[in-house]
Amino acid sequence: MDVKTLSAMLGHVSAATTLDIYTHITDDMQRTAAANIDRGIGKAAPPEGSSEPGQETVPNQSEKPRMTDFKPVLPGRRRAGTGCISSKGPNLWEGRYSPMWIDGKKHSRNVYAHTREECEEKLKVLIVEMKAELIELKRQKAEGTLPTQTPTDKKGRKKTKKSK
Repeated sequence: MDVKTLSAMLGHVSAATTLDIYTHITDDMQRTAAANIDRGIGKAAPPEGSSEPGQETVPNQSEKPRMTDFKPVLPGRRRAGTGCISSKGPNLWEGRYSPMWIDGKKHSRNVYAHTREECEEKLKVLIVEMKAELIELKRQKAEGTLPTQTPTDKKGRKKTKKSK
């Protein structure tokens, strides 16, 4: 199938997005490209057993792709509601969850771990805790028992009226 049709079927805005996500470069492709460059720039002789110049870029149709050539592409973003994980150094991972709170603002909380797997586990626990807290706040708001809070600025300091 041509890339433009596939791109439209997947709902991508451009074919470049489809190509970025679903195409991969193999070691064989890199070696072939290097040989073509050597022949084109350095006028090197083609290796024995190869076909005419330029033909190396077209894969032989009888060859089947090897499973070792496949490299999965991880999405740039996680699904909504699953938090995010990022590396903060060689042995430090940060997990963050930022749900919309009942005040209409996003409230972020972080967890830290030494491995990605450990961070994933801590993030799962954090998400469950924050969802339970949010459900409790919504219940309290519905009952009218939600404690009123003094307004705070972005740094968490209590707001006061300034005198003129």
